[in-house]
Amino acid sequence: MSISPPPATDRRARLAVLLLLAVTAVWGSTFFLIRDLVDHVPSADFLAVRFGIAAVLMFGLFHRQTLALTRREALLGAGLGLLYAAAQLLQTVGLETTAASVSGFLTGTYIVLTPVLGALLLRDHVPPVAWGASVLATVGIGVLSLQGLAMGFGEALTLGSAAVYALHILALGRWSTGSTALGLSTVQAGVIAVTCSVGALPGGLALPATGGQWTSLVYMAVVAGAGALLAQTWAQAHLTATRAAIVMAMEPVFAAVFAVLFGNESVTLRLLLGGGLVLVAMYLVELRSGSHPDDASALEDPPVEILHHDV
Repeated sequence: MSISPPPATDRRARLAVLLLLAVTAVWGSTFFLIRDLVDHVPSADFLAVRFGIAAVLMFGLFHRQTLALTRREALLGAGLGLLYAAAQLLQTVGLETTAASVSGFLTGTYIVLTPVLGALLLRDHVPPVAWGASVLATVGIGVLSLQGLAMGFGEALTLGSAAVYALHILALGRWSTGSTALGLSTVQAGVIAVTCSVGALPGGLALPATGGQWTSLVYMAVVAGAGALLAQTWAQAHLTATRAAIVMAMEPVFAAVFAVLFGNESVTLRLLLGGGLVLVAMYLVELRSGSHPDDASALEDPPVEILHHDV
């Protein structure tokens, strides 16, 4: 007989799912903005400015929580930032020569890569329904996105970014806690900004040229950068990595919705079928999580003596 989780834990898990859905909606809104910006601003420059703005804003708001991190926690945050920076650079450079729909599909393969790498590297137990939901969500993204796939250099970079995103999701699920989420997010943003700045320095830092480009960049820095990092880091303190990855499979669905609403694209059978498969996958894993409380959330915050142990 299973023991039900405390109501507060269950509420946090549900809030975490809602926050991740909001994050994927924001990410889905940025595909066409990024594609337009990287036509005028090199990828490393764009990411350096984007996350530089995010890091300054976040440190201004959460400097106490950031400075309160132990050396071990700060190093974890730096490692998470390096993973995220690598994934962002690979995806953004790949998007320069890859169709947005193909990029969305290849990036979305982290949904399957997350449980695979979790089982291989961390010996995570992944329930059969989660494996099935991961595959179903990936198929849905393929139906939604693909009209043909040729594996060129840009596509290979994007597939590499999916593997790094999967590692980032696993690491967040393993090491993020509710009490350190704000500080870890801020450190991540700073490391991302510095890493991308190093990549941008050889050719000089290029900036957006128009007011519209600056508006897009500020939106991606504040909402899709700072806000998304904060929400994802906190949410993954309360969800398993596989559950989080499947919820985040909604990103290309939201991207398609925004394309219909603002990009003059039509509602097609592919959109309905692909989006429906992703929704079914998310429903299956959420239904399973609700029926099996042990899978409903990630590990609780570690004991205080572990949290404050310096390496």
